[in-house]
Amino acid sequence: MKYLMWLLKAAIFFTLFAFALNNQQTVAVHFFFGTLWQAPLVLVVLVTFACGLSMGILVMMPRWWKKRKAALAPAPASLPDKAANNPIPLQHGI
Repeated sequence: MKYLMWLLKAAIFFTLFAFALNNQQTVAVHFFFGTLWQAPLVLVVLVTFACGLSMGILVMMPRWWKKRKAALAPAPASLPDKAANNPIPLQHGI
């Protein structure tokens, strides 16, 4: 199984490497106010992927912090004795 995973990783690497070699043409990215950026296509794709990844992480950070804070918070107090002595009966049915 270990060798199969290495083979899969190597196949993915060589596929991406071939993609990079086949897309070395210079492309122009037009921004606002007439700004122009010229770079190889593979670099533009890489920068776009990195920007999307970082934006996704930044958007998810508040939720991750909230979940982490809730997980580290102490457990709520146990139920009162009255509720513990009178459990709710389970209802069975079709």
